[in-house]
Amino acid sequence: MNNAAKKIISHDDYIAQGHTPMMAQYHAVKDEHPDCLLFYRMGDFYEMFFEDAVIASKILDLTLTKRGKTEGTDIPMCGVPFHAAEGYIARLIRAGQKVAICDQIETPEQAKQRGGYKALVRREVVRIITAGTLIEDNLLDSKTNNYLAAYVDMNGQAGIAFADVSTGEFLLQSLHSTEAKSALQRLNPSEIICKSAQDFSDDLNAISSVQPSGFFDSASGILKLENLFGISEEELSKNFSRAEIAAAGALLHYVDETQKGQIPYLSAPKRIENFKTVDFDPSTFRSLELIKTQTGDRQGSLIDLLDIAQTGAGSRMIQSRLLSPLRDVAEINRRHDEIESLIAAFDLTRNIRAILKMVPDMERALARLSLNRGGPRDMASIRDGLHYASLIRAALIEKGLSSSPLMRCCDLLHLTDRQHEYKERLTAGLSESLPYLMRDGGFIAAGFCPNLDKVRSLKSETHNHIAALQTKYVQDTGIESLKITHNNVLGFFIEVPAKRADAMMVKSGNTDNPFIHRQTMSNGVRFTTPDLSNLEREIALSADKAQAIEENYYNEFRDQAMALADDISRVARGLASIDVATSMATLAVDKSYTRPKIDDSDAFDIQGGRHPVVEQALVKKHTRFAPNNSNLSGAERLWLLTGPNMAGKSTFLRQNALIAIMAQAGFYVPATSAHIGIVDKVFSRVGASDDLARGHSTFMIEMVETAAILQNATSKSLVILDEIGRGTATFDGLSIAWATLEYLHNTIQCRGLFATHYHELTQLKSQLPHLACYTMDVKDWKDEIIFLHTVKAGTADRSYGIHVAKLAGLPETVLDRAEDVLRLLEDSKARGGSGAVAGLPLFTTPSAPPKPKISAVEQRLSEINPDSLTPREALDILYSLKSL
Repeated sequence: MNNAAKKIISHDDYIAQGHTPMMAQYHAVKDEHPDCLLFYRMGDFYEMFFEDAVIASKILDLTLTKRGKTEGTDIPMCGVPFHAAEGYIARLIRAGQKVAICDQIETPEQAKQRGGYKALVRREVVRIITAGTLIEDNLLDSKTNNYLAAYVDMNGQAGIAFADVSTGEFLLQSLHSTEAKSALQRLNPSEIICKSAQDFSDDLNAISSVQPSGFFDSASGILKLENLFGISEEELSKNFSRAEIAAAGALLHYVDETQKGQIPYLSAPKRIENFKTVDFDPSTFRSLELIKTQTGDRQGSLIDLLDIAQTGAGSRMIQSRLLSPLRDVAEINRRHDEIESLIAAFDLTRNIRAILKMVPDMERALARLSLNRGGPRDMASIRDGLHYASLIRAALIEKGLSSSPLMRCCDLLHLTDRQHEYKERLTAGLSESLPYLMRDGGFIAAGFCPNLDKVRSLKSETHNHIAALQTKYVQDTGIESLKITHNNVLGFFIEVPAKRADAMMVKSGNTDNPFIHRQTMSNGVRFTTPDLSNLEREIALSADKAQAIEENYYNEFRDQAMALADDISRVARGLASIDVATSMATLAVDKSYTRPKIDDSDAFDIQGGRHPVVEQALVKKHTRFAPNNSNLSGAERLWLLTGPNMAGKSTFLRQNALIAIMAQAGFYVPATSAHIGIVDKVFSRVGASDDLARGHSTFMIEMVETAAILQNATSKSLVILDEIGRGTATFDGLSIAWATLEYLHNTIQCRGLFATHYHELTQLKSQLPHLACYTMDVKDWKDEIIFLHTVKAGTADRSYGIHVAKLAGLPETVLDRAEDVLRLLEDSKARGGSGAVAGLPLFTTPSAPPKPKISAVEQRLSEINPDSLTPREALDILYSLKSL
């Protein structure tokens, strides 16, 4: 990692300072990885010392103990069992730590052979685990990509490299440095390699890994890309910017360091073309709650609703498409065609989804194998994935869909002859019950290798071989109580009662006696024989031979997988693609979504539009969502929306932005019909938020976000603005909202929805020809206000703010006082006065609290004359009151 600032002290230097050999070794390793928690292997435990132990014990809730002293001070220590280390590592990574795994690279016996009985076992860091380099299933979320990013800024021109080490995806992007934050937020990396932690640490939920400038060199980047992918310098320079190449080189350098020279399988780098996808800034990303809510939860977000994929790869692709909607009409329509075909053949869709439910995650299995951290189950994942891909492709062909819009999926799912051969070899070679790790053995199927079967038979028939020897020795000695048994100290041995042992002892000059004395116990004597020793040696060798044979097959299968890696990755993409298409078809049928019409026009006509997430929440409450129309096409491209809070303005604003994004992502949409001309950027400024940590008020954030919209929106953009100017004084806010609305209409000329409480803005209708006024419909009913949650042409006649306050539970005295003040202000305004506020008394007698309503019990009691009641009548009345 980044060690430029610290001088490395050698092991011998630490010995000279008085440290024990073990602690000297620890310090020397730790000095090379100062920014990591060092998991130092000690027998069956990983142990941590000094500050690492203090940090880890707090995060993992471990007991902090001590091991020895240094300079008279106790050395803090804690540890975790090595066989359960992954769970602890996961918690440390989630807490923002990096973990260096320092393993023993030789056995104690090998150490003694090398340097005598005092020799220290050699240890090395074999891997550095960071948030962006995870490959283990239990450390990852199967539904989301885990991107590692590298960022470099070259005089305002930024380059970003993204890699998901767990799937092999490798992306490069070139853009202006001011757009970098938005690009990073879109793919949401877990870790960012950069020159300065201040670049993004305050804005993104990612670990910043600061590296020296030498990491970010385009010349070394070219060499790394040439060596890894065989791409020439000329081709790289033609297709990628210097900043992209420098970022890619930094990322590959970092992966090489953390994986200790083992580069995982990565596909050749692809460029993210900015002009091909819809842009949305961080504010829009947050306000629309695409992948997480304002509170940071996935539940309640749009992706939580849309993701009904059957596979992890399918889930990741749905999220990728949602966060990168397209501007390419043909490609969008191709995705819609796929969904339409699968809706038309919905029985087939159900069958395919049933198959997909059994499909493993081939991408991540391949990544683990590429780093030699996989196992037999990963090979089975590839075998099964190829098998199910063949089944799905055959089903599509049988239904006649191989030449339909699903032809691309069929092509991706096609297995080459070599893939078929590999699949069949794995099917024949792997046993039904597979261990997690290769070293556990037993994963090669019986009958696949005769030599292995022969070796295994000796081990499996150990009992028979031992029983046969025991029978022979009982017959030879006549000792019926003779037994052959086993322990971990002596191995196999013969045991007889002490009183019968003399007959088995070797007499002087007797060379025919095969029994060799091993141990005398209080009630028995133990022997061995040359035959028993040879059998034990053969059994031990058979286990080693079996492991060696299985290891050879494992390496062969792994090498074949890596030789086919590109084709396996292609098939995995095909499975993800058909999973997305069948999921979106199922969603469209289940939730009555419709196919949008997408073209290059300026249309934006949504009929019967619904907010997908709010609609789903209401379904759970058995309540119907009120659909609304919006038509920003032609003469009414900009809507000014008025109406009270709680009437559904924010929901209406957001649903139109979400429908646009879903449509251009290639999904069906929650509407009766939708016609959308391509949107190049979506801007949504809905809801207020403070950034107090950086001294930014709600109003400052509002102005910064509004400025970004006005500076970056184009005539092809969709702009959603809610309550501009509400964070400051009334006239200031009105002025800003007024000017903003004019700028959107006259200068940018985009499609947009502008919600406001400033009713004065409706006067602009007569001055701005493409502005239309709409309001949220409200109904007065028996002195109550009913919000209909529907949009209609016109303007709001009043704000209904006091009614909302009443619904919120403000005290009656406060509400009555508010009504008094409102009437006085409205009367003053009607007379053209301006001193109404000044004329309000500072202290006003509060309105008398309302008389409490008389209950039924009190009403009945008031009608009773107790003096005229008999005891029986009084008792009857008492029972009748109790029932009220």
